[in-house]
Amino acid sequence: MMEYSVRELMIIAAAREIRDGEVVFVGMRLPIAAYAVARLTHAPNAVGLFECGIVRYAPADEMLYTMGDPPNQLAAAWTTGLLQVMSQLQRGRVDAGFIGGAEIDRFGNINTSYIGDRKHPAVKLPGSGGAADIAAMSKRLLAIMNHEKRRFVEKVDFVTSPGYLDGGQARIEAGLSGGPAAVITDRAVLRPFGEENELHLASVHPGHTIEEVQRHTGWNLKVIPGMVETAPPASKELAALHEIDRDGYWR
Repeated sequence: MMEYSVRELMIIAAAREIRDGEVVFVGMRLPIAAYAVARLTHAPNAVGLFECGIVRYAPADEMLYTMGDPPNQLAAAWTTGLLQVMSQLQRGRVDAGFIGGAEIDRFGNINTSYIGDRKHPAVKLPGSGGAADIAAMSKRLLAIMNHEKRRFVEKVDFVTSPGYLDGGQARIEAGLSGGPAAVITDRAVLRPFGEENELHLASVHPGHTIEEVQRHTGWNLKVIPGMVETAPPASKELAALHEIDRDGYWR
């Protein structure tokens, strides 16, 4: 059995969410590696959009630490500005978008604004950036977060990036299409299920249990019918990840 780290599994699980030929809003940190792994394995025709104004048809030839690094600009299909890239969301051309967050609730709403009272917050967070746009206008929203009870809450203190809002048809009634499709964590993968579009446990990573994941979730996390164990990384997936993350920075 091949050895792999939790980070490697998270990146590869995220990469598996990208379909061949899709336009993907890549985001920062782990999704940078996930997009590259997808391109080198099962999605050779995926297109990567980076908020800083870069569009790529292939992974960068050198290690990336941020989306704006020179290797990401070199040989890009399009090096432009933020407005031009963000406009692809408004045009309905983005199939999937990755974001992270400090808090997420059972309907996939994400908070990156503040914790606590709005006027006197206990913690001020970085804010939206382009996350609200990505969450509102991507055809599928993909989130990557560490699975902790303080992060996976019954109701977020502030909806920075909309999921299914109050559940059910609330997102559609607000004029938004799409919605959260998967939340990849260091313990499991969650997906919306049922008429309420509430996040359910879809797969548990090897070495973890349903009960453990539920203990680290701030609501009564239900199990999706047909729940499985997350497939461990294949040799091809690990090889692709090691090729683009030669220093082991993201791993």
